[in-house]
Amino acid sequence: MKNEISIGLLGYGTVGEGVAKILHQHKQDLQHKLGAEATIKKVLIRNKHKERDTTLDPAIFTTDIEDILNDSSLDIIIEVMGGIEDARQAIEKALKAGKQVVTANKDVMAEFGDGLLKLADEQKCDLFYEASVAGGIPIIRTLEDGLASDRITSLMGIVNGTTNFILTKMKNENMTYEAALAEATRLGYAETDPSADVDGIDAARKMVILSSLAFSTVVHLEDVSVRSMKEIQDGDLEIAAKFGYTMKMVGSSKKNEDGIEVAVEPVFLADSHPLSAVNNEFNAVYIHGDAVGETMLYGPGAGSLPTATSVVSDVIAACRNLQLGVNGKRTHASQHERVIKPYSGCFAKYFYRLLVKDDVGVLSQLTAIYSNNGVSLQSVMQHPAKVDGKAEIILLTHQISRKQHLELLKNLEGTADVISHYRIEGEDKA
Repeated sequence: MKNEISIGLLGYGTVGEGVAKILHQHKQDLQHKLGAEATIKKVLIRNKHKERDTTLDPAIFTTDIEDILNDSSLDIIIEVMGGIEDARQAIEKALKAGKQVVTANKDVMAEFGDGLLKLADEQKCDLFYEASVAGGIPIIRTLEDGLASDRITSLMGIVNGTTNFILTKMKNENMTYEAALAEATRLGYAETDPSADVDGIDAARKMVILSSLAFSTVVHLEDVSVRSMKEIQDGDLEIAAKFGYTMKMVGSSKKNEDGIEVAVEPVFLADSHPLSAVNNEFNAVYIHGDAVGETMLYGPGAGSLPTATSVVSDVIAACRNLQLGVNGKRTHASQHERVIKPYSGCFAKYFYRLLVKDDVGVLSQLTAIYSNNGVSLQSVMQHPAKVDGKAEIILLTHQISRKQHLELLKNLEGTADVISHYRIEGEDKA
């Protein structure tokens, strides 16, 4: 057994600093748990002249990644540098050098995770990535270990804190989207360019990771149906509340004998569903398994110390494996062939908010369009319109396919202007 485990840290930004802080502050506790001292020996930084408030020796900082990747004395490489291609190459090179790797990089794991995990298996190395999804929530380990005996049939989550913060402010404080986004940016929850968050790409990458793991298959980013939260219209949140729903940016993944469906989009979520109470920057993942039934994990989805906690938990796992000599013994090969459902096999209830001419017979034309598309309506109501000579009609359907939904949107052209439309989640099917 080793007396000291040497670590190379790639990146010293928000998460990297958090990792160093936890390893320093919890040094004695970790040493007791591992029977060895886990020590950061080298750190990759961009600017060697930047002043840093750190307990680390400045002599271990380097701007040359090869100083770390080529150092044979290092046992574990932690990748928290961000980006995609440089990070992917670094992880690949570290694994080929026989090092254990811990990453927080959701972008790399979503796009290249399958290949990197296969490489880790070939090299008999560990590749851990708990911090790539939902910050401080131990969702990866729960799916890999805690629920390993179960068969997961669906998972639904709020996995992007920026969009959840914005929607919380819009609902609870009547903020406009622009004002809520500005507040999220000011508090550091949103990037200067928030596109990946608000357009659903960040959440889609996380759902790729979770779906691949939960269903033991390979899911690609292009398999995810994605809608931006920028499509939410004024008044939608208030209408949702009147019908007993909360607007949430939700990632969902479902599997049955026909295949898998994955989506990220703003949805009307039933107020009775546990995810509807998840507010501000918090994340949560709601899981359904054949044996366990329903369970939910909740916690901070981002931030220096929450994310660093997940990184260090992976470091501990890698260290324990090193001490036992069992690194790389867990296989990551997918069990099932990749089968993605066509839109004709993806079913849900839908909400439509339409603007029509306030004329006799228009409602009959609308209901005829729905009927001709094989869509059964659960409820129809008129909502006060702000445009003279126009009526606002709200329709809720029973279960229909996503294909029917998209065809409806086309068929409504010429009869109605579609103000907004959303999938309905979190209530009993009907």
